[in-house]
Amino acid sequence: MSSYTIKDLEQISGIKAHTIRIWEQRYHFLQPQRTETNIRTYSADELKVILNVSLLNKYGFKISHIDKMTPTDIEEKIMGLNQLDAEKERVVNSLIKDMVSLNMISFERQLDTYIAQKGIEKTITEIIFSFLERVGVLWITNHINPAQEHLASNIIRQKVILGIEKLPKFYQGSKLIVLFMPEGEYHEIGLLFVHFLLKQRGYNVDYLGTNVPLIDLKYLTECKKVDYLYAHITAPTKGFKLNKFMEQLGEINTTIPIVLTGQMMQEFKGTVPSHIQIMQSLGQTMDFLTSL
Repeated sequence: MSSYTIKDLEQISGIKAHTIRIWEQRYHFLQPQRTETNIRTYSADELKVILNVSLLNKYGFKISHIDKMTPTDIEEKIMGLNQLDAEKERVVNSLIKDMVSLNMISFERQLDTYIAQKGIEKTITEIIFSFLERVGVLWITNHINPAQEHLASNIIRQKVILGIEKLPKFYQGSKLIVLFMPEGEYHEIGLLFVHFLLKQRGYNVDYLGTNVPLIDLKYLTECKKVDYLYAHITAPTKGFKLNKFMEQLGEINTTIPIVLTGQMMQEFKGTVPSHIQIMQSLGQTMDFLTSL
């Protein structure tokens, strides 16, 4: 059975840990267990409760009123939220609750419903990326069971690939962008999304995928005219050194512009070679793709 720390709840719900502690003291909807060293632990059911409470509180319901509601009342109030942002957050929360419950039928159904209503690009930008942002750090730090991660990420991966396959096959120019992930990196969803956006805009993409040895990348750049190398780095295996990786990329070719994105790049503060650009947010990545 999954258990979560108060920091996990803070990460997923957006509610500060000290606020959660105050709620525990004043109200009854959270009853955490404590370890022998007096550290709070929360069950999957309590994670679902905090997601519901935080959503209603964010959109105008007082905590004291929520505390008096039955679970059925809470679900009805959540379904009754009409604001656009509230709807998006409700869907993301529901995906999280389905993931921790291992209810993958509902997880996939919700994604399919949103795709049918909004299209794959909006589903990715409005729902999937928000979902990954909230639970991704927990995946990387092993605070979520690997079974939960694999089931959820594989469904998401299938949806993005389906979106790519449905796009028309045309190319507006001669630019070739090579997409790849370094050896030991297997978190593919971010790179697949970039593939989707580039193909949607008519660019020519060579998709090398995950766990690419640099010798293979070097071979490709020697055989074809490549305009950009694009790598997405989230959480490679232990032993990966980002500075060394960038140095090795320079040894392949210093004339081809290189773009690096992903979780690992968000807080990078080191020196970057002149031919390498770092994108530290989805917004920066979208701006870059628009400027191509």
